[in-house]
Amino acid sequence: MKGTQPLIFSLSLTVTIFSLFTTSSLAQQNVTTSIPQQFREAPKFYNAPDCPSILVTIDKFAVDTNNNKGDGVRKHQFICSIDAVHVAMTLDAAYIRGSMAAILSTLQHTSCPQNVFFHFVASASADASLLGSTIAASFPYLNFKIYRFHDSAVAGLISTSIRSALDCPLNYARSYLADLLPPCVRRVVYLDSDLVLVDDIAKLAAIQLGGGRVLAAPEYCNANFTSYFTSTFWSNPSLSLTFADRKACYFNTGVMVIDLHRWRTGGYTTKIEEWMELQKRMRIYELGSLPPFLLVFAGNIEPVDHRWNQHGLGGDNFRGLCRDLHPGPVSLLHWSGKGKPWARLDASRPCPLDALWAPYDLLKPPYSFDS
Repeated sequence: MKGTQPLIFSLSLTVTIFSLFTTSSLAQQNVTTSIPQQFREAPKFYNAPDCPSILVTIDKFAVDTNNNKGDGVRKHQFICSIDAVHVAMTLDAAYIRGSMAAILSTLQHTSCPQNVFFHFVASASADASLLGSTIAASFPYLNFKIYRFHDSAVAGLISTSIRSALDCPLNYARSYLADLLPPCVRRVVYLDSDLVLVDDIAKLAAIQLGGGRVLAAPEYCNANFTSYFTSTFWSNPSLSLTFADRKACYFNTGVMVIDLHRWRTGGYTTKIEEWMELQKRMRIYELGSLPPFLLVFAGNIEPVDHRWNQHGLGGDNFRGLCRDLHPGPVSLLHWSGKGKPWARLDASRPCPLDALWAPYDLLKPPYSFDS
């Protein structure tokens, strides 16, 4: 099955979908250690004829970078290939349904699905073997690896935010990708679990980062940037001058292209941690893992077309109200915010655009579960 062409959403489609569903808001699911759902097997996707060939194959998933006894050599060769497209995501039981949809949409819409390698980061307290076997059952041919993220590395730096789900240590794992992934991986596309792609991820991965920039993401310069930080931050001259020499614009950290080599050499994990330490003492922001990224990178990123992150479809962080698509073409839909499409669909109270997520849902209906 070959990757499909990018999906273009027309105004008429949006209007039609809006007539089918009603508005609602739902609380986010709690983190769990078990996986009560069962998922269908996805179709196998094959490279287009003009894709570069990566001769190494992966027989099975592995857990941890230092636990590769059986297929470690072949896995290392694949991961270090210059033709591999690297995708990083966090993985847990609460969001695995969203992760499945994100993986399927990525494979379905890329021309070279066999060249994509997924790096999944799971909490050290999670059952990584269960998570891996669940992914492998639905995607038997997927090239992937699971890395354990020790919550203790960041737990002491986390401050409470406006929503408890934002305080999960795994939300901060994106700041440690340069340490977790093998040194030969120089570039990765980081994706949240509440999104789907409708375009070729290789296009996003190939974006050039000029001027020594470390990451690329869509910028939103019309957003009220001051609202992401407290009055304590803005009233302190030494802190507010952080953005004095750059045009700081909001960007969403759920979709980023990261140059891991530049990240490592620039010590950017330490820079993010320093802001988190200050936050513990002075309360300079309210929104979880996002503000430290803004403090370090806002105004110094490679801007990406907005089509690559139609974010906010989950509504705001308090009510989860329905949102419409932003103007313009669409390559990636992102249900950031409180409301998640699978929860709203299960409750029979979906938002209109949740119908665009539903085709990628691999969940088996309850009546189809094996005894």
